[in-house]
Amino acid sequence: MLLSKALSHWSLPPETTVALLAERENRVYRVDEPSEGTRQPTILRVHRQGYRSDAEVLSELQWMTHLADNGLTVPSVIPTNEKALLVDVDGFQIDRLTWLTGQPMGRSNQPLNIPDRTGTFKQIGETMARLHKISDDWQLPENFTRTHWDHDGFLGEQPLWDRFWDNPQLTMSQRDLLIAARDKASQQLKSNADSLDYGLIHADIVRENILLSDDGIQLLDFDDGGFGFRLFDVATTLFKNRIEPGYPDLEKALLEGYHSVRPLDVQSLPLFTLLRSFTYVGWIISRIHENGSQQRADGFIATATELAEEYLTA
Repeated sequence: MLLSKALSHWSLPPETTVALLAERENRVYRVDEPSEGTRQPTILRVHRQGYRSDAEVLSELQWMTHLADNGLTVPSVIPTNEKALLVDVDGFQIDRLTWLTGQPMGRSNQPLNIPDRTGTFKQIGETMARLHKISDDWQLPENFTRTHWDHDGFLGEQPLWDRFWDNPQLTMSQRDLLIAARDKASQQLKSNADSLDYGLIHADIVRENILLSDDGIQLLDFDDGGFGFRLFDVATTLFKNRIEPGYPDLEKALLEGYHSVRPLDVQSLPLFTLLRSFTYVGWIISRIHENGSQQRADGFIATATELAEEYLTA
C-alpha cells in the first residue's frame, strides 16, 4: 500500500513493477514501467523514519542536482507531478531518482576484481576532486542543511555514529587503547583543523557506491554526505582497500588522480584513516543484534585497535 501511494505521485501505471534492491539506512527499490520500447528503470527511495529531517533530505537532493548539472555522473532527481523533490507518504520521506547504467565496482571485504586497478583508482581520485571542486564553486541554497563531519562529529561526547569507545564488544584493554588514541587524535585535530581542507564531502565513496562505465566513474548514495574534511573522503575510499595486494599503488594512483584536479595536503591522512575506523566501531553498536553484526563488529574492532596502536606509537 505504501509503495502504491508513493507511485501515484508520479502517475505511474498499475502495471509498474517494484523490486527491493537494498535495505540499509533507506529502502531502495527498482521501478520498472511497462513500455513497448527500451526504458531505463528508476529508483524509489523510502527513507528510514527519523534518520534525516526534511530539510536535510531536500538539501541532499539539491546538491545531487547541482553535481549532475555540472557534469558529475550521479543520480538525478525526478520531481513529482507537482514538481516536488520529496514527498511524505504515511510518515515516510520518499523520493525518486534516475537509474545509473554503470557496473558495480565490487563489494567491501571481497577481493577486488577489476581489470585496471590503478587506472580505476586514479579515476576515483579525479572524480572525488571534481565533486569537491564543484561543491566549493556552488552558492548554497537558502536553508541548506547537512550533517557536519567535524571534530565533534568524530570525537565529541555524542559522535555522529555513536560513542565507539562504548561498543559492548570491546575488551577493557581495547577500550583503553581506543580512548588513548581518541584523546591524541582530538588534540591533533583541534590543533590542525583550521589548516585542513573542509567543505561538502560524500563521506561514503566505497565500492558499493561506485559504478564503473566507459564514460568514467559514477557515484551513488549521498545519504551520509555533508560538510567535512576532504581527507575523510580520501580515507574512506582507501580504508576499505587496505588489505588489497599492491595497496600502496592504489593509494598512489588515487592521490595522483585527485591532485590532477585540485591540491590537497595529505599529511594528516593517517589521522583520518584512524577516524574512519572509529566510526565503524560506533556505527555497528545500534545494529549489534542484526544477523552477522557481531562478526562484523569483531572485524571493525580489530582494524581500529591495529590502527590505534600504530597511531600512538608513530
